[in-house]
Amino acid sequence: MLPSLPLLLALPFLMAAAVAAFPRSSRTTAAWLAALAPLGGLAILGWLTPAVMDGQVVRSVVPWLPQIGLDFALRLDGLAWMFAGMVLGIGALVVLYARYYLSSQDNAHRFYCYLLLFMGAMLGMVISGNLLLLMIFWEMTSISSFLLIGFWSHRQDAREGARMALVITGGGGLALLGGVLLIGRIVGSFDLDAVLAAGEQIRASALYPYALFLVLAGIFTKSAQFPFHFWLPHAMAAPTPVSAYLHSATMVKAGVFLLARLHPALAGSDLFFYTVSGIGALTLLIGAWNAIFQHDLKGLLAYSTISHLGLITLLFGLSTPMAVVAGVFHILNHATFKASLFMAAGIIDHETGTRDMRRLGGLRRLMPFTSALAIIASLAMAGIPLLNGFLSKEMLFAEALTAGGPGTMRMAVSIAALLAGVFGVAYSLRFVHDTFFGDGPHDLDHVPHEPPRWMKVPVEILVVICVAVGIAPALTIAPVLHAGAAAILGPAMPDYSLSVWHGFNLPLAMSAVGVVGGVALYFGLRRLINLHGVQNTATGRNVFHAQLDALSALAMRLTNGIANGSLQRMLLGLVLVAVVVGAAPFVANPGSPSWTKPQPIPLLGWALWLVMMGCAVATLRIYKQRLLAVLLVGGVGLMVALTFVFLSAPDLALTQLLVEMVTLVLMLLGMNYLPAQSGPERPRWRKRRDAVIAIIAGAGLGALAYTAMTLPPNTMAGEMLARSLPEAYGQNVVNVILVDFRGFDTFGEITVFGIAALVVHALLRRTRMAPEQIMPGPPIKLPVPADLAQIMFPLTLTVSIFLFLRGHNAPGGGFIAGLVLAVPLLIQYVIQGSASVESRFGFDYIRCIGAGLLIALLSGCASMLFGVPFLTSGHIDLHLPLIGEVPLASAIGFDIGVYLVVFGGAMLMLSMMGTIKPSRTRTARKGEIDLQRRSALTGEMH
Repeated sequence: MLPSLPLLLALPFLMAAAVAAFPRSSRTTAAWLAALAPLGGLAILGWLTPAVMDGQVVRSVVPWLPQIGLDFALRLDGLAWMFAGMVLGIGALVVLYARYYLSSQDNAHRFYCYLLLFMGAMLGMVISGNLLLLMIFWEMTSISSFLLIGFWSHRQDAREGARMALVITGGGGLALLGGVLLIGRIVGSFDLDAVLAAGEQIRASALYPYALFLVLAGIFTKSAQFPFHFWLPHAMAAPTPVSAYLHSATMVKAGVFLLARLHPALAGSDLFFYTVSGIGALTLLIGAWNAIFQHDLKGLLAYSTISHLGLITLLFGLSTPMAVVAGVFHILNHATFKASLFMAAGIIDHETGTRDMRRLGGLRRLMPFTSALAIIASLAMAGIPLLNGFLSKEMLFAEALTAGGPGTMRMAVSIAALLAGVFGVAYSLRFVHDTFFGDGPHDLDHVPHEPPRWMKVPVEILVVICVAVGIAPALTIAPVLHAGAAAILGPAMPDYSLSVWHGFNLPLAMSAVGVVGGVALYFGLRRLINLHGVQNTATGRNVFHAQLDALSALAMRLTNGIANGSLQRMLLGLVLVAVVVGAAPFVANPGSPSWTKPQPIPLLGWALWLVMMGCAVATLRIYKQRLLAVLLVGGVGLMVALTFVFLSAPDLALTQLLVEMVTLVLMLLGMNYLPAQSGPERPRWRKRRDAVIAIIAGAGLGALAYTAMTLPPNTMAGEMLARSLPEAYGQNVVNVILVDFRGFDTFGEITVFGIAALVVHALLRRTRMAPEQIMPGPPIKLPVPADLAQIMFPLTLTVSIFLFLRGHNAPGGGFIAGLVLAVPLLIQYVIQGSASVESRFGFDYIRCIGAGLLIALLSGCASMLFGVPFLTSGHIDLHLPLIGEVPLASAIGFDIGVYLVVFGGAMLMLSMMGTIKPSRTRTARKGEIDLQRRSALTGEMH
């Protein structure tokens, strides 16, 4: 069974890659590819169902980063199985629904890709067996939901709603991370089994209140609890399939899932009881009351979702066994009737062109089948008998009447539950009455009609579930409910009955009062005030924007104070920080360490360093001659590379040499965009001041370097040398460290490098600089160097491949080989211009970066299939005809990824420097560029 959980988690991500890989396929093909993920996942869940129903916990654990307590641990118990079923089941229905909802102008492939990424993140979160791993997937849900909510990025409300959701849930994620770290500190482990078994230890700890409030902050922000509830209505700017998925069964349920997941560890204290139940009750009432006055169908459903999430939170806060059962039950019920209502609202919007209830009405005559489905789902939301919402609402009333705490608390919870029942009937009645009854519709662009047949199928399935559970709960939902609740309560699981009729009792009376009171409230408000004229005030939104503006202003002041355009001040700050941080240990520990005697420096070393210093000093003297100054700076880098050769570090020497060549090309390309005139000369006193600062800073860094080099050697070099060949199958220790021993660090570095390249591309692709015409080539044609560079390209490619293949056992590797391949292309950019080079080669550097990162990731994940940690190397000796025995290490796959990312990133950044387009004005940001004043031979300004 063990491989089934990794496959279950991998399916959405694999299908997302498949959808993205075929962007020209039809929308139907994209929908089928997307549907394979939830359907395949449901098949795997079905296979695991017997084990889960027997009370077993299916596990799959692969060591990942044991030093910090992070393992790739997957864990499927009854609660995780229930949530995974919701994520996959409703996900499959949403995929089908979206096929007919999205217009021909919408990018369906991008939508399905985002949806599958979110589905994978949710699955990963619910089946995580390690709290740190859960945090990773938690943040992935925030990022992917941001993409989904802002899918219609051309609309301001979508962008604003996506940003608001990301900021609120992202901030809550940071708080949750702090709480998880505190829990790990208390328990001594992040393993979920260990945490759930340490409830008494956690509650007895002095850190418990801090951990609890931080965890609850993450939960409340994710599940839109007061006072963080305001982001959810603004997220309704997303396409309706997104709302039906994220805001019924997945994203907003992530918070209450975590509340249920950590309930055995955190519940059981007065602090938990009053905080969670109090916030839940407030959210329950605030959401229900505001829902009555909404004019937008999805806005009403959003506030009702806030209310129902408050109801679930209240039940978990009460912490009695039956309250927990009721909370789990309502999670299931709410997912079904709310997803169907969102889809019905989307159908109405799709067929009428509006969701404004003030323009709707009378749709039962024009869309009778859709009306019937929506009315049944609305009655389930209101808690009407013989529908699923009634059963969990009855449980709420029963538990509210027996809530713990003093009598006043019991009365407060009972009143809150009753008022919420009244408000729930009122807003459900408004949804039905204003949309399907009365006069109307009004001012529509076309006559509404029923949607395509298959667009209604997901709504039909969900409504049938609402009815089936309401009529025969013991035959339909009982096993699922028992599995989910038992995973939380364990031995404390109570005996309960899911009968539709429990006789005449107080909860039934409260239900009757709620229905009658809700009907009276709705029609009373219609008589007393004009509901259609009520103006909704977005208080939470205003507070959010005020706080965000204040934070942005503070950040802008700090940025302007630090990055103020003065390179001298920024360099001074960097150098001072380096000196202070480096000297701090010596100041804190003034005892004299035992120094090692410096080795004698041969004449060659002195010669190299004298030339280096000469180049640096000469640069200061002739800085106005830009081309010569650039060449002298390159000379400093060349001497550094030769120093590495002198010190027997060939890998560093190759890397330094290639980086210098790339940097030199970058500077040559950048010279085309420098102002025609240099700035005015600085006063002599400023030059003297700068010289003193430079001498002090250089002396300080030099002293730190000397100190570090003369301290007693205490390195891991011996261990790395001993382990390199037997464990990583490579003789080049430097490359083995990069791709094996510290491969995870390297993966992070190439990811950052790729992101930096994409940022440069995003910033420069729309940059416009004067003059009116930017030359596509160099100032003059240089045919001989151009021909030589073109002829040398195949040779350079051969050398690049050679260095790549030998990198595991000799100087070379993916980083060096990628730069070797990039250098001749960059030279051609300088000699021939971007238009000429790109017309002949046409590399897609962005896809090259993406392919490299994907290959590196897959090569690291491949080792996990064999039960060993991420990026662990394997080795095989291939026996090939004619060639003979060829040793091959699995790290070559990771090195291929490094190769592609380095080549693609370097070329993307530097090629953008050669393709900046002209501005419509002749004034650049830092001055006017006049190419006619630039020397054709030297690039100097006259």
